[in-house]
Amino acid sequence: MAMSNPAFTRSSAFQAPTAAQATLSAAELQKLYEGPDATGHDTDRMTVEDTIVKTVASFVILVATAVIGWMFPAVMIPAMIVGFVLALVNIFKKEPSPGLILLYAAAQGLFIGAISMFFEQMYAGIVTQAVLATLAVVGVTLALFASGKIRASKKATKVFLIVMVGYLVFSLINFALISFGTIESPFGVRSMTIFGIPLGIVLGILAVLLGAYSLVLDFDFIQRGVANRAPRKYGWRGAFGIMVTVIWLYVELLRMFAIARD
Repeated sequence: MAMSNPAFTRSSAFQAPTAAQATLSAAELQKLYEGPDATGHDTDRMTVEDTIVKTVASFVILVATAVIGWMFPAVMIPAMIVGFVLALVNIFKKEPSPGLILLYAAAQGLFIGAISMFFEQMYAGIVTQAVLATLAVVGVTLALFASGKIRASKKATKVFLIVMVGYLVFSLINFALISFGTIESPFGVRSMTIFGIPLGIVLGILAVLLGAYSLVLDFDFIQRGVANRAPRKYGWRGAFGIMVTVIWLYVELLRMFAIARD
């Protein structure tokens, strides 16, 4: 038996408590009652507070590397490729990996900083507009979700997935047209107008609505994870989901504002 080890039997921590030790006094019980609630770290269960900490940590790294990307915009393409690969790895990985998620945040930060510098040189003040608009969308969506005004539903999620796939296919085709020089505009098909309105603005509004619902799904995942007492590590999955959505929202708003300026 392990308890026969002298190193354990000599320590009171490994000895069975006596009857006197096993009985707590009224003062001790009151102290336990008045003590702080157990945190996610104590229970090893997912909590909203712990997920917020992980999300903030991820965005701190993203902002820090964004500063580097702003100063060295040449890293935009390599950072975009690395970020895309890490996103796929984190999406299809069964268990969340804090290291890979933070690496994703770092790579995307480089990309965000570089592309922001690129747009800011062409359209002064556009980065501030995109940042404020992104914060507004996130804040409003969070407020509506917290108040119970909006919730994720099976029907809405199915529609969301169908539209998202269509939007992704369009984006890939548009990227190919730009890459092969079929369309000279840097925004491709998005520069075309419908009744005098650039298609990019219409698609930008659609992307913002999709991004807002994606945030609802992220918040719903966190809420369900906490309710189901999921392991604490899944807070990283929640942080990753929010980060992916916010980055996508920011880039879409940046592009939409640029098209509106043109």
